[in-house]
Amino acid sequence: MNKKAFFAICIAVLIPVISYLLVKGASDNAVVMPSRYLPDSTIDTVKGGKLVSDTIWHTVGDIRLVNQLGDTVQLHDIKGKAIVIDFFFTSCGSICPKLTRNMVKLQHSFITGGDPMNKVDTSVVHFVSFTVDPERDSVARLKDYADRYGVSHDNWWFLTGSKDSIYSFAFNELKVDKFSTEPIDTNFVHTSRYVLLDKYYQVRGYYNGLDAASISKLAKDIGLLMLEKDKGPAVLPFDPLLMGVFFVLAIIITILAITFIFKKKKTVNR
Repeated sequence: MNKKAFFAICIAVLIPVISYLLVKGASDNAVVMPSRYLPDSTIDTVKGGKLVSDTIWHTVGDIRLVNQLGDTVQLHDIKGKAIVIDFFFTSCGSICPKLTRNMVKLQHSFITGGDPMNKVDTSVVHFVSFTVDPERDSVARLKDYADRYGVSHDNWWFLTGSKDSIYSFAFNELKVDKFSTEPIDTNFVHTSRYVLLDKYYQVRGYYNGLDAASISKLAKDIGLLMLEKDKGPAVLPFDPLLMGVFFVLAIIITILAITFIFKKKKTVNR
């Protein structure tokens, strides 16, 4: 085997291998953003001569209630942040205390680094806890409950008000029962779910508030939504189909290169 043939074979082997390594390396560093949930409808549009279906995602409606400080607030008052929502009631003796403790830990994980006052960074995320027993959970009772758990009031609302509004919001806007693995009574919203909204008030995840791994994923997803805010659309993950296209192109280029080398060699030998 002469040097030129050996060189051509090396090219034939190396091009697809290098192509694979480049694409795989980019894939390993790709950022996969939290999925969107609750499609409302689809719109068919023509792009580049092709019919493309775009999904219209459900935007959670606004709700007006009173928080633990006695302020009347609206969900859509929260601007440009991720929002984490749960449901509880102050007299709960089962899952609610653990849900609140875990959310406190999550809130504290956003304490501004190096701040001697341990001030929570309120620019990234806002927490909202809806009481499902608003008849008994007054403003004063919510404030006492929040203080007992060491909650920072700067970016966490405990809300009370119309029971009908709260329950309608839970089932019709957040659809807490839609992806739940636990039965949820429509007459009493007692769920271990945390719901994550993005800055457009669209649902980006449901999480088990009693499970450490699920809460860890929630914390990561909050950070990713902040990245989405700063850098725009997500980087596409590794696509096996795209990798196949790379291989085919590499093989075609290799065959053309080898053909060119041998043709040139024959021309020179003449």
